[in-house]
Amino acid sequence: MPTILSHAVVPLALWCASERGRISPRLLGAGVVAAMLPDADVLGFALHVPYDAAFGHRGASHSMAFALLCGLVGALAHRPLRAGALQAATWLLVCALSHPVLDAMTSGGLGVALAWPWSEARWFAPWRPIRVSPIGAGFFSERGWATLASELRWIWLPSAVAVLTWKLIQRAPPRPD
Repeated sequence: MPTILSHAVVPLALWCASERGRISPRLLGAGVVAAMLPDADVLGFALHVPYDAAFGHRGASHSMAFALLCGLVGALAHRPLRAGALQAATWLLVCALSHPVLDAMTSGGLGVALAWPWSEARWFAPWRPIRVSPIGAGFFSERGWATLASELRWIWLPSAVAVLTWKLIQRAPPRPD
């Protein structure tokens, strides 16, 4: 998995690329949480849930169904239900789904159960440039620093370039005369 910090990059980059005020600070915060939330499944290690089990690491919480559930919760939390609820649901769905996509691009682990509950098969992306992050205290090691360097190269830098490029190609708003 990428580090928990790098999972926040996707919602932050999308927010930076969006129109000012389009995504509220509250919705941005919820998106960051949704992007990080799938890794709460590491608590299963303490409960002796096998890594390859449906509710093990990179299992059900890394699925499209989980991302849809995050979107649904976002819509239901948006009171009153109106057009903004659809925006909140879509935002949280995209943010939550970014997590397994990034995890599928890592160099280790067992893959992600993207199609759970319909299939417990674990999937990897065809291209896997991101170093897998050590879990727990191993993060503060030479391998952890190498992982951060990999994430800077393959997540942070491309996200920054994409945001800057998007901002440069957007049309400037018309000037009032």
